[in-house]
Amino acid sequence: MTERALWRPTPKQAAASNLTAFMRHVRARHDVRVEDYAALHEWSVSERADFWSAVWEFCGVKAQRRGGVVLADGDRMPGARWFPGARLNFAENLLRRSDDATAVAFWGEERLKSHITYGELHAEVSRFAQALRAAGIVPGDRVAAYMPNLPGTLIAMLAATSIGAVWSSCSPDFGVQGVLDRFGQIAPRILISADGYFYAGRTIDVLPRLKAIVAGLPSVEKLVVVPYTRGAPPLADLPRAVDVHRFMAPFHPGRIRFEPLPFDHPLYVMYSSGTTGVPKCIVHGAGGTLLQHLKEHQLHVDLRRGDRLFYFTSCGWMMWNWLASGLASGATLVLYDGSPFAAGGGILFDLAEREHITVLGISAKYLDAAAKLGLKPRLTHKLDALKSILSTGSPLMPEAFDYVYRDVKPEVQLASMSGGTDLISCFVLGNPLLPVWRGEIQCRGLGMKVEVFDDEGTSVRGRRGELVCTAPFPSMPTGFWNDPDGARYRAAYFERFPGVWCHGDYVERTAHDGMIIYGRSDAVLNPGGVRIGTAEIYRQVEQFDEVLESLAIGQDWPPGHTGDVRVVLFVRLRDGLSLDAALTDRIRQRIREQASPRHVPAKIVQVTDIPRTRSGKIVELAVRDVVHARPVTNIEALANPEALDLFRNLPELAA
Repeated sequence: MTERALWRPTPKQAAASNLTAFMRHVRARHDVRVEDYAALHEWSVSERADFWSAVWEFCGVKAQRRGGVVLADGDRMPGARWFPGARLNFAENLLRRSDDATAVAFWGEERLKSHITYGELHAEVSRFAQALRAAGIVPGDRVAAYMPNLPGTLIAMLAATSIGAVWSSCSPDFGVQGVLDRFGQIAPRILISADGYFYAGRTIDVLPRLKAIVAGLPSVEKLVVVPYTRGAPPLADLPRAVDVHRFMAPFHPGRIRFEPLPFDHPLYVMYSSGTTGVPKCIVHGAGGTLLQHLKEHQLHVDLRRGDRLFYFTSCGWMMWNWLASGLASGATLVLYDGSPFAAGGGILFDLAEREHITVLGISAKYLDAAAKLGLKPRLTHKLDALKSILSTGSPLMPEAFDYVYRDVKPEVQLASMSGGTDLISCFVLGNPLLPVWRGEIQCRGLGMKVEVFDDEGTSVRGRRGELVCTAPFPSMPTGFWNDPDGARYRAAYFERFPGVWCHGDYVERTAHDGMIIYGRSDAVLNPGGVRIGTAEIYRQVEQFDEVLESLAIGQDWPPGHTGDVRVVLFVRLRDGLSLDAALTDRIRQRIREQASPRHVPAKIVQVTDIPRTRSGKIVELAVRDVVHARPVTNIEALANPEALDLFRNLPELAA
């Protein structure tokens, strides 16, 4: 049977896309033949300086000056320098509009709704920036936020970055130690926090935590508290605390003074997940972040002025930073804070309908959960405005593609994406000119020389291997915080294949020149010396209606030996169900028939919860450590650390 694409752009859609317009721009300005995406991608990685110069021009980067050099030391990785003579301001590029159109639409579960125009956003950023300057904040100072995904968080970030301060944020569900592990490394002068947040109909007060957090951050000179769950939070017991309204009260809206700064001036400090130690502080530059996000939004997502962009994210995940950059393309940002399963599980589709979302960003796990809940938005919601669905966070299973085109919207472009905090962007993602094939990410990103290496460092296609990037790109970290000689930075990405970024994903480049991700390389199972991606097992197991989610590890076997492993599968079942011999046999049979006998777990164990990071990713490595009686060094990185106790000293794994 001939394979059929799940979606293709119509000729009208393709002709009207930003990507088609960009190819015209490249042909006119650079006199090269780029008639299709394959040719454009090849040019973008072979002529990197010309490509990124074209992105700068096409996307209209605002800068005091660009400088004559686009790429210096382009053969060094790390060490390449982009636009070394440029001077620009990140916030100025996001605040290029100041009209009466809606800039931000916000829902706080079902309790709170608000809308802010571009003019109002500009005015509030102006006032907050003046308040920060009056507090003594200068370029390079750190401003940290312990905030829900509120419009106020966006305002504070834009104000801080307009000055050239370095922004860092985490979500308010982090405990005290998790906050100190992150912010304690970067010594912020200002800490911004909400008084609490809403989740699944509950109100969570964070003021008691704030006292301990501020005590642990001696660098903090002022704690700015944003009322969210109450009108006037009590601040008397909080040292150096001020209500945000009082903080901004002396200042009136006016012209924002945007500091022109070098292209690689630090913009954000992001954090690794921290499940294997204190989180790494990853520093991203202003120019590289801006240029990469403009490229991804306008060329890959086809985002344009008037679009309404949503991503379900907290302020502790890089997708919040990615979402915020949508303002630079003139889009309206739709923010949501709270449980994605409020209102019977369908609140994100309620949001999409009522806020006329055109680009809906959700996680692969959410799509899987929506399918298991039996949600059928195609029948229950009017999604006429929706043109694309984005998915990231974990591999998107082929069955999730089926669900979207069957039960959500058949005409939508489903764009799976993958990259990470490390590059604050994507290596592989969607494309408005290419078809969507079941189970595949559409393409490699423009300007990203992504390849698949085997164990010997040879580029392969149609075979599984390591996702690598063999040439520098602008959004590479400028370095790690407190890593003056760059040793930790080089060790994180460049030790496996010297001079090549090794990302740590186990992948395959397909016949369509798309990508399939089989899981993290460090979580790949290796029974009998055969490498197996955990996603291959999850795909089969999670098709069972009884199974809500699963997690697989390799257990050293026999105990105390590291020469071989056996595959152990943990399953979380629907409430009231127990794992019996019949279901165990059905799971094993399906894995054997649909994957291979090598994939069949030696043990299948039922658990009541599965630990995950705060961005929703399951943590195979932490579970593997617990099973082997090794310490998990930073449980503060987990949303539900108590779940790890379910995997300790399991009698089922003793034989």
